[in-house]
Amino acid sequence: MTRLADLAELVRAPAALSVPGDVLSGAAAAGTLDRRTPALAGASVLLYWAGMAANDWADRRLDAVERPERPIPSGRIRPATALGVAAGLTAAGLAVAGAAGGRRATALAVPLAATIWGYDLLAKNTAAGPAVMAACRGLDVLLGASVGPARGRGGREAAPAARGLVRALPAGSGLVRALPAALTVAAHTWTVTALSRREVSGADRRLPRATLAGTALVAATALGRPDPVPVALAAGYAGRYGAAQARVLADPSPARVRAAVGAGITGLPALQGALTARAGARLLGLAVAAAAPLGRRLARLISPT
Repeated sequence: MTRLADLAELVRAPAALSVPGDVLSGAAAAGTLDRRTPALAGASVLLYWAGMAANDWADRRLDAVERPERPIPSGRIRPATALGVAAGLTAAGLAVAGAAGGRRATALAVPLAATIWGYDLLAKNTAAGPAVMAACRGLDVLLGASVGPARGRGGREAAPAARGLVRALPAGSGLVRALPAALTVAAHTWTVTALSRREVSGADRRLPRATLAGTALVAATALGRPDPVPVALAAGYAGRYGAAQARVLADPSPARVRAAVGAGITGLPALQGALTARAGARLLGLAVAAAAPLGRRLARLISPT
């Protein structure tokens, strides 16, 4: 029988703490935070886990050489089981997104799922890999903005923190409002994915130099207007992830690269929190960022990479 612990390792369960913040930051930016948002975040987690399972299924032969301890090459999970888990989680994620957000959410969730599978099966080992993975995260942020402005009884807007944003642009432009946040998260994802391609072989120093510059730009973008909450969260993100990349610059060994990738994954909630707080939802932004230290603790039990 397949153990629950093996399934958790297959889908990198703790890494999913970096996922809900995508939807929350997108919803905050678009002014769509309401009771539908948690369900959309849940759908996002399901699709993320599906992508992790599909990734291991697609890499099963390579992992047999480079990472024989992974669940499939070690024999703890059969390839057919991993593929079934990936397909089932994808179906569940699409169903939850559709139930929560209707056609608008489905219109984002379907291309998101297709992009995830496209990365795992086609793009990952190509030059387009980092860009495709960045597109996955960008679409995930836009999923939170897909359901239209949050409204209360009588058609009044229900989210006080987002009222100014809702007034700023015509109805139906939530995706436009969320686009800067989506591009910021996508840029961060590009840096992590580019580094992850050198987890086994080690990196040329040009790579961490480029990703470190990208991280500085991402953090600056997340600041927005002068506000202590997003400033503090963006600084924390840049400090921890940037320090890990600086260590790769000094010693581009596989172990240092893997550590930097882990820092990028577990540090993403701080960036998402900064983007959420920048949109006016400060307390929610702090809550999102709180997933970062928890993710680092859980990463000691199950590797997020």
